[in-house]
Amino acid sequence: MTAEGLSYAAAGVDIEAYERALERVKPLIAATHGAQVAAGVGPFAGLYQLPDGSRLAASADGVGTKIKVAIAAGRHRGIGVDIVNHCVNDIACAGARPLFFLDYFATGKLDPKVFEQLVEGMTEACSAAGCALLGGETAEMPGVYALGDYDLAGFIVGVVDAGA
Repeated sequence: MTAEGLSYAAAGVDIEAYERALERVKPLIAATHGAQVAAGVGPFAGLYQLPDGSRLAASADGVGTKIKVAIAAGRHRGIGVDIVNHCVNDIACAGARPLFFLDYFATGKLDPKVFEQLVEGMTEACSAAGCALLGGETAEMPGVYALGDYDLAGFIVGVVDAGA
């Protein structure tokens, strides 16, 4: 496979269009920020200053097209591990330790076995990272997702200790 075959562009993803769109909405997002926002749009994690000098770090991420591989293989636990680790790594870039994680699982029709494997993976990764799986959302949306398809997103909050 050529380097072009491994690019976002070859996969149909237009990074430059995303960057242009983000530049358009940054002022809208910044208008919601008060003095407590220490880092907003751009880095892997947003930072929110607390009165004691510590900062909350928050991030959201998705697994991406690896889900298609998991569906084809019938093995979903690793996707659960992966989404937690994506989010943990994002806040680690800000020097944060994870506190809690939430997930968003969307599918055309809930398959309890797939769901259980995903949650097994997420709980395994949360335990390894020292954070709680605090909750989430399970959305069954026939007509939006094809039978057997799903998406998984994660949201994490961590803390950067005062003076760090």
